[in-house]
Amino acid sequence: MAQLRRSPLYDRHVGLGAKMAAFGGWEMPIEYAGRGVLAEHQAVREAVGVFDVSHLGKAEVVGVGAAAFVDACLTNDLGRISPGQAQYTLCCDENGGVVDDLIAYLVSAERVLLVPNAANNAEVVARLAAAAPTGVTVTDRHADLGVLAVQGPASAKLVEALGLPTGGDYMSFTEASWQGRPVIVCRSGYTGERGFELLPRWDDTPALWDALLAAGEPFGVSPAGLGARDTLRTEMGYPLHGQDLSASITPVQARSGWAVGWNKERFWGRGALAAERAAGAARLLWGLRATGRAIPRPHMAVTSASGEPLGEVTSGTFSPTLRQGIGLALLARGVAEGDTVHVDVRGRPSPMTVVRPPFVPSSPK
Repeated sequence: MAQLRRSPLYDRHVGLGAKMAAFGGWEMPIEYAGRGVLAEHQAVREAVGVFDVSHLGKAEVVGVGAAAFVDACLTNDLGRISPGQAQYTLCCDENGGVVDDLIAYLVSAERVLLVPNAANNAEVVARLAAAAPTGVTVTDRHADLGVLAVQGPASAKLVEALGLPTGGDYMSFTEASWQGRPVIVCRSGYTGERGFELLPRWDDTPALWDALLAAGEPFGVSPAGLGARDTLRTEMGYPLHGQDLSASITPVQARSGWAVGWNKERFWGRGALAAERAAGAARLLWGLRATGRAIPRPHMAVTSASGEPLGEVTSGTFSPTLRQGIGLALLARGVAEGDTVHVDVRGRPSPMTVVRPPFVPSSPK
């Protein structure tokens, strides 16, 4: 078994009593001693939480025509944004399956910084490098930059307390400086709350983490692990690659067509996705809200009241905000909002209502 990689904050997490676990080939904190997922989740919804997500991939595409090259590969339309803005996009295969979902930072026409998921970084880099034209280079920068997500209603106050800029629009970014050290500040996140993602140099990440936790005490700051990150994103209905998006779950099925530049002439998987869109997907991603105490979990079967198979749960958890089970599920075409379905929870059919996420109000902008 390959040895798990560690973020630059591994010692900090251990010092805080974090429960560590494997995630995407990395050893990352799930929750912290004395806090736990529910408290960390609440801190993000009501105050501010700081996540170490340095395991996320980083890749840089540089050279004449770099942005145009990325645009011809990934699904979203980089022409919709300007330098200094970031964009959610997808890397698909020729069949329309999702190799990864990622963030593209458009620095200039000649430089794009990509942030893929940890487990998929090498594959995204390999595909782009193989397709890159002469003069365009694709560099894996996975261990060059850390990533800290500062999320919650008080996130701007905390970032400002460190002298970093907070005035940008949603999904804009600034190449700033903290104590003479470069850091990219992006108005983005994966929680549904107002927030920022900070990308310092790898070796500068511990000092920035310490400063955020120290300066955040008056604002009720809490370190937050991947457990809370999952409950927060599920409440928003945000997809997780490998569960709600995958090589077998297309953007059309996952309702991520908004991240596809349908008018573009070229991107990987365009033909297959356009055909599926025109024909109508055989299954679609819906939200499920438990009517009782049951909690849906990935791969649980979903049926109609009469027992007809409808699909399966892709993500599921207990919602700390709603205090009930919620989930995402790929369900057969014809299922409609408001329908009651049954989820097989440990052999017991549990009724749940089909809904459109988000499950709780969202205010990331």
